[in-house]
Amino acid sequence: MNFSTIWTITRREFRSNFTTPIAYIVLALFLGIMGATFSSSVLKFNEMNMQYQQYNMGKTMSIAEGIVNPLYGMMCTIFLFLSPAFTMRLFAEEKKNQTFQLLMTSPVKLWEIVIGKWLSAVLMVAVIFLLTGVYPIILFLAGNPDKGSLFATILGTFLLSASLLSVGVLFSAVTENQIVAVVLTFFGNLLLWMVNWFASSASPAAADFFQNLSIISHYMNFMRGVIQSGDVVYYVSFIFVSLFLTHRVLDSYRWR
Repeated sequence: MNFSTIWTITRREFRSNFTTPIAYIVLALFLGIMGATFSSSVLKFNEMNMQYQQYNMGKTMSIAEGIVNPLYGMMCTIFLFLSPAFTMRLFAEEKKNQTFQLLMTSPVKLWEIVIGKWLSAVLMVAVIFLLTGVYPIILFLAGNPDKGSLFATILGTFLLSASLLSVGVLFSAVTENQIVAVVLTFFGNLLLWMVNWFASSASPAAADFFQNLSIISHYMNFMRGVIQSGDVVYYVSFIFVSLFLTHRVLDSYRWR
């Protein structure tokens, strides 16, 4: 596997996002929502902290609980809606523009194409994390948040978003219609998001299965400031399986 080739594909796909105003509009909307969420969380934190002190003998509420968790929880929710927009065109557009066959017959390995296109979407998410990096800076300047808890929450949010994008890459490879890719990606991720709800009405064995399958239940430990190897392995495995299935879907076109 040639990492130089992967980076070339990643860079080309990443730059293509900014050839239209869509990426700028999406980023502007995202930053607007995050700014409003941060401001609201700070105001609510100040109000709730006063009540918390009254009922807990002067103890203060943690910044992680009052600000960080609501902020990055909202970010994850936004990524649920944005991930289809970042991935819908990766393969579907190639098929629509009839450049897919050229892509399949190029000397570039299929794994390099799949990883490169997925990384271009991940790079968009990395840009968002950089743009929203001002919020942790403000928290450190204005307060004393727990560094470990903040790092765990950011790491979990990044792994979750990368997993959502891997599903989007898969469904973009399945269809040539970008709207269909958006719908499949959104509902596929939504199902994985909500699957732990079935645990409440299932048998103990089934409940454990649904909890382990849910993409959001593994995120909860990160929000508590706990980084467990099992949760990291889950997200890494999830991404690998999604990209592997994408590879198999694309490889099947060579035999049609």
